[in-house]
Amino acid sequence: MGESLARKRTEFGTLYKGNREGQWSWALHRVTGVAIILFLFAHVVDTAVIGWGPEAYNKVLAAYANPVVRFLEYGLVAAVLYHALNGVRIMIVDFWPRAALHQKRLFYITMTIFVLAMIPISWIMIKGAVALI
Repeated sequence: MGESLARKRTEFGTLYKGNREGQWSWALHRVTGVAIILFLFAHVVDTAVIGWGPEAYNKVLAAYANPVVRFLEYGLVAAVLYHALNGVRIMIVDFWPRAALHQKRLFYITMTIFVLAMIPISWIMIKGAVALI
């Protein structure tokens, strides 16, 4: 039941060509990680505005009542949730090497949990964003 990894020989050595699920999992993990880091940077900046006084900070907080920002927050929640679930999948493979034989199944389990968790999250967050319009 083993799955061989496709490798290509180049002048730089062997390169992993990837598979569908593994490649998507890797790419989504990196993209969500970058999105989370960008949010953290923005969060540090908006929190630092308190140094300019309550008026400046209240103006920044008022931006969060914007429907566009609410949809961005929805994307952030989705990114954090996927990144966390995929991180658990990665830890499972790290701690139980035989789990690597079931990469596709683990990917689809992760995606199923993600979608099921996003259903109520979507309902709550999008309803709140639409109410601002």
